[in-house]
Amino acid sequence: MMEQAHLDQLCINTLRTLSIDAVQKAQSGHPGTPMDAAPTAYCLWQRFLKYDPQDPGWPNRDRFVLSAGHACALLYSLLHLSGVKAGSPSYPPGDRLAVTLDDLMTFRQAGSRCTGHPEHGWTSGVETTTGPLGQGAATSVGMAIAERWLAATYNRPGYDLFNHNVYALCSDGDIMEGVCSEAASLAAHLKLSNLCWIYDDNHISIEGSTSLTFTEDVAARFIAYGWNVARVSDANDLAALSAGYQAFLDTHDRPTLIVVQSHIGYGAPHKQDTREAHGEPLGAEEVRLAKEFYGCNPDAQFDIPEGVVAHFNAHLGRRGLGERTAWEALFSAYRTQYPDLADQIQQMQQRDLPAGWDAALPTFAADEKGVATRDSSGQVLNAIAARMPWLLGGSADLSPSTKTNLKFEFAGDFQEPGHEQNASYRGRNFHFGLREHAMCAIGNGMSLSKVRPYVSSFLIFTDYCRAALRLSAMMELPLISIWTHDSISLGEDGPTHQPIEQLASLRAMPGMLLLRPADANEVVQAWRVIMQLKDTPVCLVLTRQSVPTLDRSKYASASGVALGAYTVADSPDGKPDVLLLGTGSEVALCVSAYEQLAAEGIKARVVSMPSWQLFEKQPQEYRDKILPPGIRARVAVEEASVFGWERYTGFDGAILGMHTFGMSAPMKAVTQHFGFEPAHVVAAAKAQMAHHSS
Repeated sequence: MMEQAHLDQLCINTLRTLSIDAVQKAQSGHPGTPMDAAPTAYCLWQRFLKYDPQDPGWPNRDRFVLSAGHACALLYSLLHLSGVKAGSPSYPPGDRLAVTLDDLMTFRQAGSRCTGHPEHGWTSGVETTTGPLGQGAATSVGMAIAERWLAATYNRPGYDLFNHNVYALCSDGDIMEGVCSEAASLAAHLKLSNLCWIYDDNHISIEGSTSLTFTEDVAARFIAYGWNVARVSDANDLAALSAGYQAFLDTHDRPTLIVVQSHIGYGAPHKQDTREAHGEPLGAEEVRLAKEFYGCNPDAQFDIPEGVVAHFNAHLGRRGLGERTAWEALFSAYRTQYPDLADQIQQMQQRDLPAGWDAALPTFAADEKGVATRDSSGQVLNAIAARMPWLLGGSADLSPSTKTNLKFEFAGDFQEPGHEQNASYRGRNFHFGLREHAMCAIGNGMSLSKVRPYVSSFLIFTDYCRAALRLSAMMELPLISIWTHDSISLGEDGPTHQPIEQLASLRAMPGMLLLRPADANEVVQAWRVIMQLKDTPVCLVLTRQSVPTLDRSKYASASGVALGAYTVADSPDGKPDVLLLGTGSEVALCVSAYEQLAAEGIKARVVSMPSWQLFEKQPQEYRDKILPPGIRARVAVEEASVFGWERYTGFDGAILGMHTFGMSAPMKAVTQHFGFEPAHVVAAAKAQMAHHSS
């Protein structure tokens, strides 16, 4: 027993000193939280976490999310000492650890697997990218939701394929962030008893004591949400920590918050200002004092005492290997009895599409009155989801408006089984409530668990969830975001709801694919693009108002959507005098202007540009074919900020867009007021031709 206690303390202190040395050598980082939270994380990993270091991608592993991403030196030290193997495609071929000692020694340096904050996909064992506080905690709710859905959908008697738990280590800063509150509220409503947040309550943020701004009773707040709350008065008490984790495992009707009292920079008693232990290296002298306090060699750097790695392997390693191999045997038997379900699980894990996923995609006949693209998208979504069981999602209280409700009989609503009659975790319609930011972070967590989620709201409300969208792009997650009410043409709701700068903002986000289809058939082709994405998030931007369904026997096929931009209508000789460029609902406006110009004998070309990003990926030859460099007379039309269009119009081209916010009035009055009418497009085209012919 004494030997066990000695090894436990030795491992904890090694986690601390490795973290201290990594930060000190980099002269950058946060040593304080790794020092105070080392026992909390160690106890979880060694005694409770279901995780095989030999296979960090095992589907039924427990998830450990470091929401306090600034404490990443602790996570990297855990990954190294636990012997977690490299399993990400980002590593070169070969057998190596996810985090080597050299990686720790090059913390926060170029090329190191130990980046300044944890980056999913770059370092195996990092379950999600964290750093912006609150994001990891909110994402963990999505992981817990995914587990509940997977278990309800695929488990069968005797085959509990999915029964893992999700843990998130949170800081004071996480708990302060609004997204954390949104996510915690929803987690309680859904009674996600597989979710455990560990609150490292050390009372310090960058500006100093949290008493400057944060004096609420956090435990009481979470009890009010409907969480189970456990308390540990001393982070160094492994028995109390174990009791807290066991209390979580014994709770089956709600999520659990474990409030762990700690002191930042524990073991550095000479620090007068604990803020330095939080956000700066300790300094050489303080490093020595801390190591002496821990009973470690003050002169050794990156020292791993004998027995530490073996002790991790004897507990976490041995337990995880046994649990993973037992699961694989269970899945093999499951495949024999339920081959179709097993195929679905494997397709999901590989982000593959099931055969026949597109068999029922609709086609839309020409219709001058047309249909709103949100409506045609709803039809397409339902046609695909009925044949792809793991396509699921919902909206932030707006599914009647975003048309994202799955209406086929077996779709159902995702709710805790006791919520109401027929409620089930198998449901595929999600109700996120008015929680846009949490919705997108939760979508990231679901995507990380390999289901195919979609989220939706009005385009204007992307302002509320940009941080989560940015992380989906950074992590290369194929999250589907559906944004409706895409322009000033939504009318009476006025400028508070009319998006202006949002299209430009999302186009500027690296790795984010934006699609703004022009009519119902472009919507179909947009969904074809979306469903084949494996590593790219997408923003599908749709109209509230009806738009004409173009006659594709007269105009070009909508299949050009896959290329990002294509010629919809052209001059008979293919040599236009002016180019009319548009996206979304404004393509129909360009087509109307094209017809008027043609009636006057003026040769024009209409180019639909649903995705600038896809267009930029095409060969230069194709781009020059669509937008011939020699034709400088160009008019771009979009009911949004003009920012960025000059790359296609040139600086002397015409851009009919928005330079102000919108206005509250019926749609026709709004579009007339701002000049979105065929006559203005025609006039701009003629002015461009005159300018470039002189």
